[in-house]
Amino acid sequence: MYAQLVDTGAQRVRALDEMPEEERAFQERIDAGIKIEPKDWMPEAYRRTLIRQISQHAHSEIVGQLPEGNWVTRAPTLQRKSILLAKIQDEAGHGLYLYSAAETLGVSRDDLLDALHAGKAKYSSIFNYPTLSWADMGAIGWLVDGAAIINQIPLCRCSYGPYSRAMIRVCKEESFHARQGYDILLALCRGSAEQKQMAQDALNRWWWPALMMFGPPDADSVNSAQSARWRIKLFSNDELRQRMVDQTVPQAEHLGLTVPDPDLRWNEERGHYDFGAIDWTEFHEVLKGNGPCNRERLRTRVQAYEDGRWFRDALVAHADKQEQQARAA
Repeated sequence: MYAQLVDTGAQRVRALDEMPEEERAFQERIDAGIKIEPKDWMPEAYRRTLIRQISQHAHSEIVGQLPEGNWVTRAPTLQRKSILLAKIQDEAGHGLYLYSAAETLGVSRDDLLDALHAGKAKYSSIFNYPTLSWADMGAIGWLVDGAAIINQIPLCRCSYGPYSRAMIRVCKEESFHARQGYDILLALCRGSAEQKQMAQDALNRWWWPALMMFGPPDADSVNSAQSARWRIKLFSNDELRQRMVDQTVPQAEHLGLTVPDPDLRWNEERGHYDFGAIDWTEFHEVLKGNGPCNRERLRTRVQAYEDGRWFRDALVAHADKQEQQARAA
């Protein structure tokens, strides 16, 4: 069932005069900036594209808790521990908002989670990398959540109402996550030489995976043109990646860290940084399930879900009993 819902394939962008009347009216609403709501008519391909994107986003929020959860007990101070716990709790909430938005499109949350646990659904490749030191908590906040903000702020203006509204709160909370990460690295860079080297090592390991988060180059992104036409996607992968580099390099310089890219240069004519080639072979291998932590992450997620089954069953039983009592009254 899940495969039927999300397997959109590459979509050819059609002109308005090529569309049936109902689809043309739908596109004209989007072009006029009118939000599409759950009960509105929509093309099946639009619905499937949204389910694919929103579910992948939700899965990423849930799996994204795992690399950080490893460091809760090892945070250097009680304050850092409480901040990290709050951040992980936020990520769970983001998953809840997004699964709820996906459900408005007629897909069940159980089906989405079953697909994730069976390894059929994708989530962000970045969460299949290991967290080797406390500095990685800073790098994740600064780079990973920073990239997420760049990618997600435009989604607050996307054409589908439930998705755009969910993203408003998500982006506000992600901005705090990015500041938390940068603060960790700032403290390390102002510490001992060993602590600053720890921060540099984390930047070296997370820089390129963070740039891959925006997805493949525009030329290889099969659904981008149609998603842009439907205003599900407002900027291309390469545009967002460039924005990430331009924003992050000055921040690294303020920390006194070196971006691990020998080809990085400021281009006066373009008004942007030029940067080196990304190893897309690594990206695709991680997506196929061959990243450093793919199997570990999925195994941990499935185990956590199974461990909580008794509690979910108890909640359902309690709700059923309450409903029966209400009917009897």
